[in-house]
Formats: sequence, C-alpha cells, structure tokens
Amino acid sequence: MLLKNERTDVAEYCKKLGSSGLTAGTTGNISIFNRQQGLAAVSPSSMAYGGMRAEDVVVVDMEHNVVEGNFRPSTEYAMHLNCYKERQDINAVVHTHAPNVTTLAVLGWDLPAIHYMIALAGRSTVPCVPYAIFGSAELAAAALKHLEGGYAVLLESHGALTTGPDIAYAYSLTEQIEFCAEIYLKAKSIAEPKILSDQQIADVAEKFTAYVSQGG
Repeated sequence: MLLKNERTDVAEYCKKLGSSGLTAGTTGNISIFNRQQGLAAVSPSSMAYGGMRAEDVVVVDMEHNVVEGNFRPSTEYAMHLNCYKERQDINAVVHTHAPNVTTLAVLGWDLPAIHYMIALAGRSTVPCVPYAIFGSAELAAAALKHLEGGYAVLLESHGALTTGPDIAYAYSLTEQIEFCAEIYLKAKSIAEPKILSDQQIADVAEKFTAYVSQGG
C-alpha cells in the first residue's frame, strides 16, 4: 500500500474530526503530503468518518492524478495540493466547518488576536478569504494567497482551513482557532473585546519556539 502511514493517519484524524464536533456529517477533509515521494494521502469524498480505513484514503500526485485508491478524493483536494506546491513548510491540511469559525466565515469577518493561542496560526490575524464556490480553482488560489506565510484562513460562507508542518500541528491549530473564534463571538456579544498587538503575538510566538526547543 502506498503511503500506508499517511493514509492511516488521515483515517484516524478524520475519525477525530467526526467525534469532536469540529465538522458535521461528511463535510471537511484532511490530507498529508509525503514530500519525498511527491504524493498526498487525501480523505475520500462524501464518506462517513466513523468507519473510514486507511485503504479508503486516496493517493494523488501533484498533477491531480489518482495514483492509488478506490474512491474519489475530496472535492477540495486542489486547495490542499496548492499548499504543498507553494509552501515547503506545509505537509498537512485540515478543512472543517466547525461551528464558531464558520459563524465568523458567514459574517465575512477575520479572526483577530483576542487570545494568545492564535500565535500558532503564524500571525496575529486569521484572515477571511472572499467567497468562491467549493471545490473550485478560484477558491484554491484565493486560500493559498490569503495564507501569506501563516497557517490558517477562514473561507467566507464556508468554513476554515488550517495547515502545518505535520498533521498533529494542523489538527491542533484547527482546535485552537475554533476555541479563539468561540471566545471572540462570546466576548463581542457583551462588548468590544481587547485585541492583542502584532508585537504581543510575535512575543508569544518567540516564547512558543523557545518552549518547543527546550522540550516543553
């Protein structure tokens, strides 16, 4: 089986999505890129997460060809491949319709730095990408453009996209921006929340880097 480890991880993280409330039904998708082989393991289209197996996960190349698998890859796989082609620091992508980030997305709002954990996104604001229909080349191009060196974007009237050097990072970032979005919406319903500055977020990012380098 090609990309056995990556396909196993995609299936397992898809199950986590399904049980976590971070997406509903068969919406959302996950992929992992093996940069050495130039192949990506992509979750299959319209498949329930609960029973997903490694062999159900589809392997595609960078020319959008299915190399191995019995199902169609997710309709959003071009958005994933764009990230892998243009960003050497991205090897995993998670797309969800989590309720709080999606609430921001349908409002067309960016997610500002209302909590220091947003530093994991690589910058102080998670921007909202202007609307384009799902699965389109336009959406894939716009998502990549708005990543702009960061690791997360919101997709207007759609959901959110998180990325990272590995699947653990990309998935954790999905959880954290959903948390930040929930806090932002709750705070904004009471008063205008205080926003951390770019420098404050840069200081947090530096501290995170030092923390990781010292082994936690």
